[in-house]
Amino acid sequence: MTQAELLDALKTVEDPELMMNIVDLGLVYRIEDKEDHVEIDYTLTTPGCPAADFIEEQIVEKLEERSKIPVEANLVWNPPWGPEYMSDEAKIALGFPV
Repeated sequence: MTQAELLDALKTVEDPELMMNIVDLGLVYRIEDKEDHVEIDYTLTTPGCPAADFIEEQIVEKLEERSKIPVEANLVWNPPWGPEYMSDEAKIALGFPV
C-alpha cells in the first residue's frame, strides 16, 4: 500500500477528547508498508492520555482492515508532540494561530 493510502486509513482514527483525526493532529510520525506488516510510530498529545489504549486499538484495527497484513504500532515520545505538528485545518479548528 502507498503511504497516502495508509494515512487515509488513519484519518478515520479520532482522538475522542479532541474529536479530530490523529493524522491532522500530527500524532503519526512514521508509517511504512514492509510487505509482510505495517510499521507505525505514533505519539499522543500527553503521556497520561486517557484514550491511549483506544487510539492504539483503532490504529491497529483500521490499518489491518485496509492493508490485510499485521500492524506493529509503536508509541514513541521523541520528539515530544506539540501544536506545530498539527495540520493548518486542525490548528484553526482548535484555535491555534496558523
